[in-house]
Amino acid sequence: MSDNHPPYGGYPDPNAPYGQQPPYGAQPGSGAPYGQQPASGAPYGASPASGAPYGAQPGSGAPYGAQPGPEAYGAQAPYPGQPAYPGQPAPFAAAPPPAKSKKGLIVGLAAGAVTLTLLCCGGGLAYVAFGGDDDKDPTPIASGSATPGPTATPSQAGPETTGPDEPTNNDATTARYSSDLSAVCEGGSILNAAPYTGPSSAKAYVFSNAPDRPTFWSQKSFSSDKSYYAKSADFATASVIGCLKVVDGSEGTPKKCQYKATDGKVVTVDYISSRYTLTFHAAKTGEKIGDGGTVTAPAARCPSFISYNKVTMKSYAAPDSGTIEAALDRFLK
Repeated sequence: MSDNHPPYGGYPDPNAPYGQQPPYGAQPGSGAPYGQQPASGAPYGASPASGAPYGAQPGSGAPYGAQPGPEAYGAQAPYPGQPAYPGQPAPFAAAPPPAKSKKGLIVGLAAGAVTLTLLCCGGGLAYVAFGGDDDKDPTPIASGSATPGPTATPSQAGPETTGPDEPTNNDATTARYSSDLSAVCEGGSILNAAPYTGPSSAKAYVFSNAPDRPTFWSQKSFSSDKSYYAKSADFATASVIGCLKVVDGSEGTPKKCQYKATDGKVVTVDYISSRYTLTFHAAKTGEKIGDGGTVTAPAARCPSFISYNKVTMKSYAAPDSGTIEAALDRFLK
């Protein structure tokens, strides 16, 4: 143990410099008995907040333990909007003056540009005034132009023409075979047929009906040496269609012709003559372009081969091919 340790039984003054503690049992410098709370209210042994010796009067002049005034502190002034120390009013920073709205200036510049544009175009401009509020946009009211602008006029173009492959009637069809061209004899037309430009270069087909089959049209043949002849595969080159139509009530007296049937029995067939009218039509439009006259269907001789109706046992003679060629020669010469 060191020599400066106080003897047992006493309590040294905790505020005394080291090595100068009073003897145990001596009265503290504050005047209060040992073990009694200091008057400042601070815990025993704590140094006063003022920094003065324990028990000395504070430098501010206020009673010991009293709160010093705000002027005693060297604290920095509070920031704008920050509360001050107790007892000190919180200073407020002066608010800057409100910035004048530039909206009116922008609107004025825009209105000036519009005015200049309208004046250049011969028009005028009026404004509605607004008082005391820069935030409201003035509404420009433009007058009409003094010079009328160009006006649209209806097109002077004529009606559209029909294309080369467009139908000219509701019964127009597109042929796939040479037999399809017989539709011309029923009032139709052929879209993919050659146009009729004249008789010298025309190609022709001829179709015929029959008294017992008036709506069925069969193709009639003629010499392939003719200039107007066209093969079946070349049906699109045809521009003329000849229609042979039977004359109603023109049937002659039947001629009895006997034949051996396929079963070996002998049958008698009534072979009947008649007359036809021949007309020529443009294949592409169906328009009638000429008359071929009357063509007979003679039944003076029984043919070596015959087709007949097994119910009526009748057969009608076909129009004479020589007469057909003669009519074509006259028309397409």
